[in-house]
Order: sequence, then structure tokens, then C-alpha cells
Amino acid sequence: MQLIEVTDKKTKKLFHKVPHPIYKDDSNWACPLEGMIENTFDPQKNPSFKRGEAVRWVLLDGNNKPIGRIASFYNLDKAKIFEQPTGGCGFFECIDNQEAANMLFDASRDWLKSRGMEAMDGPVNFGENYMNWGLLADGFIPQGFGMPYNPSYYLKLFENYGFQIYFKQFSYHLDTTLPELPDRFWKVAEWVAKKPQFSFKHFSWKEKEKFIDDFAQIYDNAWRFHEHFKPIDKDDLKDFINNAKFLIEEDLIWFAYHEGEPIALFVAVPDFNQILAKLNGRITIWNFPKVMWLKWRKTMTRTRSLIIGIVPKFQRSGIDAAIFWHLRPAMYRKPWFTEMELSWAGDFNPKIVALYESVGGKKMKTHYTMRYLFDRNKPFTRAPIISAEPEKKN
Repeated sequence: MQLIEVTDKKTKKLFHKVPHPIYKDDSNWACPLEGMIENTFDPQKNPSFKRGEAVRWVLLDGNNKPIGRIASFYNLDKAKIFEQPTGGCGFFECIDNQEAANMLFDASRDWLKSRGMEAMDGPVNFGENYMNWGLLADGFIPQGFGMPYNPSYYLKLFENYGFQIYFKQFSYHLDTTLPELPDRFWKVAEWVAKKPQFSFKHFSWKEKEKFIDDFAQIYDNAWRFHEHFKPIDKDDLKDFINNAKFLIEEDLIWFAYHEGEPIALFVAVPDFNQILAKLNGRITIWNFPKVMWLKWRKTMTRTRSLIIGIVPKFQRSGIDAAIFWHLRPAMYRKPWFTEMELSWAGDFNPKIVALYESVGGKKMKTHYTMRYLFDRNKPFTRAPIISAEPEKKN
């Protein structure tokens, strides 16, 4: 077997070729867009390169057939929030062969070591964690847009190498065709939604910059008590919005305010994987009319919630129910959406898990974020549970 670095058009083509034979008989797989993957590794398009690097490899067998791939990367701003500097590996695909997988993991480990890292997480994204993050361990059914899918044997490849579970990610499905939530839920939701101190707005392209600022403020306040908190990069948000412009529907993204200050957000997008499954990884001038036709035909019947965030002070205020109260009319206007995927909720965040279950979500999928410590004698610890402590007043 031979490992080659991705450096030109030929090797990029090989990189994208790897997964197709692995999933050729798996109808659950939706091939990710090659263009979106390439954007991840373009320093002009991915803000993570401001404080980081990335590299990719393809593994060839004795007949020069591509049988595996991996990417390795680090972002210094994120790497140094852990006890040991931690990089990542991702976009992993491999045949069911431990020796082949080990060669890929070794390449990632050695490259990260040479950059001063002492651990690697995988499979993860070179960017924010609402896209391409985690190893599917349970729930081998079609995934929501941006949620990874992989064969079940991948877990064995990771564990045999020495990766351990750093945290679990749960995805919940909500059947929007089932009877409504209890009247009590909606009464509380309406009561909170109509309180004069609260106001609600859905996303608007005309005010994109304001909503990006509000998103960052809510995100940072909602997660700042996490032991390994890192403020969100607004450039990452802008990058996602620009890449997902085709998908974004303004009234599926909601913000809540208390006396004008942003306090909560909810972001959902149509599940583009339902169209991607028919495109084989590429949108071209030849198949773009098909994409538009599939969208017009309401092929996307699911939505995926990417994130819900509430600043600690308002996490018991019912503001989450009030957001759903505002979202409900939007869903009524779009009856072709019959299912919502709420993903993902980390096991380190029991409040979000409880929220998804309280609105009727059923746990359908579990992904793992795995970690490999380069010092094999170092004690391994799981991700700490988030606590939302109130600010102490002087």
C-alpha cells in the first residue's frame, strides 16, 4: 500500500473517488458535494486557516486503486483550550482493513505531532462542529444534511487503533405529522412569547450582518461556562451562510430578545441530503436544472435543526417553547416538511438533551467524537458536563 498527499487536480480526484465503491450498495448514503469539501481545504474560503493548517492523503493498494483517505488539521485557537494541544482528523473513508486504517491514522498522528499537537479528535471537521462531525455508531439510516454517515465497521477501525469516546452526540427526530404537543406546552409557549419584555425575529437577508452579530453573542453567552469554551469565529458563520444560501429559508431561523438583547436562537435548514442522494457528489451546469426541479417537487421533506442556544439566565424561562410557538406557523405554511431532525445534542449538555425530549423528539442516531492521546500512558478523560452557573455579582 502507498500513501500519497493530495496536492493537485489528479490527487484531489482520487480523494473524492475513495468513498464511492465503499457505499455503492448502501442506499442510506448521500454523497457530500465535492465543492463543499474542497472549500474546507481552501485557505481563501475557510477561516480556520487563519490560525491553522490542513493536509490530506489518499491510500492506494498494490494496483494503484484508492482504498482510503484522511485529512489532518489543527486550529491553534481551538487546539490550546485542552489540557493537551489537540488537532483533528476527518473526511476519513477506508475499506474494512485495519492495516490500511492504521496507515491513515499514523500519517495524521505524525503530522500533528510535528506541529506540536499531543492528541487528535476524529472524525471531525476543519471548522465548526455543526457540519461533518462525529462517527456514526447507531442509527444507520439516512442522515440529515451535514451529519456524517459511515459503515458500521468504522467504529472497530477507530477503537482498534486506540481512539476512545470523548463524547456522544444524539440526534432526535420529530414527526410533525403526529398530533400536536400537549395544549399545556402551547399555552406556556404563547404566554412567554407574548410577554412584553420579549421579542422574536426570524432571519432576514437584508439584516444578515446584524443576525451574525446576534448569533455570535448568543452562542458565546450560552456556552461560555463550558470548560473548553472558545468564542465562535464570525467568519465561520459568514462562510456557512454563504455556502448554504441555496438552502436557507428565513422563517426557519429564529432569534429571541429580552429588552432588545439577543438571548436565544434556533437554526433549521431543509435536508439537502434528500437531493444530494441523487447527484453523486457534484452540481454542474448539466444537472443544476435537476436540482431546481427536485427542490420545486418538494423532494426535501425533512428539516435539520443545526443549533439551539439559550443564554443561561433564560434557560428556565420557557423561551425555547416560545421559539417553537413562532416556528409553528412557518411549518404550517410548508406542509411538505413532515419530519424534523434535531441534531445534535452532546451527552455533555443534558439540558439540550432534555429539551429535545420534551418537545417529543425520539432518539434515532448516535455519533461519537473520538479522541486519541499520543502519550499512551496519559490518563484519558471524557468531555466535562456543561454547567450554566449564574454570574457572580460583586
